[in-house]
Amino acid sequence: MGESLRAVGWARSLPLHSEIRIAREWARGHLETLPWAAGASEVVDDVLLTVSELVTNAHVHADSNAQLVMTWDECCLHVAVHDSSTALPTPRPPSSDRPGGRGMFLVDALADEWETRPCNDGKMVIACFRPPVAAQEGD
Repeated sequence: MGESLRAVGWARSLPLHSEIRIAREWARGHLETLPWAAGASEVVDDVLLTVSELVTNAHVHADSNAQLVMTWDECCLHVAVHDSSTALPTPRPPSSDRPGGRGMFLVDALADEWETRPCNDGKMVIACFRPPVAAQEGD
């Protein structure tokens, strides 16, 4: 028989008017429990910035609560944010005429990969992060 996959995950609901700082602090607390996190500070920083962007997008663009789920499957850390809007994110070119428009460009630059999935009650945006092999070997 093959090896079984071990995974760990966490979920948090973030009401529409909650501070983004709360999402980052919550995510940091769970990241610190992963054995590779101490040796992969750049990945941790990328994850936290992505959490900020995705939760902000849910609150600002979808005018929705955000459901934040993080899952580590021993290969990839999946950061997923669900909101109630069916409109999929569309990266807009940055403009000096309006704020914003750079969030999904940041997610694209930070994550190893990302995708959106339509749901019956909105959408989910999922970003995946693979820590450096040397950091994983520390576990």
